[in-house]
Amino acid sequence: QVQLVESGGGLVQAGGSLRLSCAASGRTFIILHMGWFRQAPGKEREFVAVISWSDGSTNYADSVKGRFTSSRDNAKNTVYLQMNSLKTEDTAVYYCAARGYGDQGYSSWGQGTQVTVSS
Repeated sequence: QVQLVESGGGLVQAGGSLRLSCAASGRTFIILHMGWFRQAPGKEREFVAVISWSDGSTNYADSVKGRFTSSRDNAKNTVYLQMNSLKTEDTAVYYCAARGYGDQGYSSWGQGTQVTVSS
């Protein structure tokens, strides 16, 4: 249906910034919105942000609000997660996911990219 490839993770010091990318291919016309999630070691996966594929409206988890910004480039079928003022507690594997029209949830997931924030 939709394939997602993430990039942009890495190691950064606390207070630093990273930008994640998520490139979509396949049946991108069915995408309703794109979500960002993360999973830290020993913890459950948690919601980070969501962006509407059509109008770019966004919503964020309270833990990242004011620090993270999601955007999209529809011409490139790519969404981004700009992460500023990173904290050690942001360390996790980050995933993007796509929800299509009619889906009950997120039906396509990226492979994940590691973000490590050092103190």
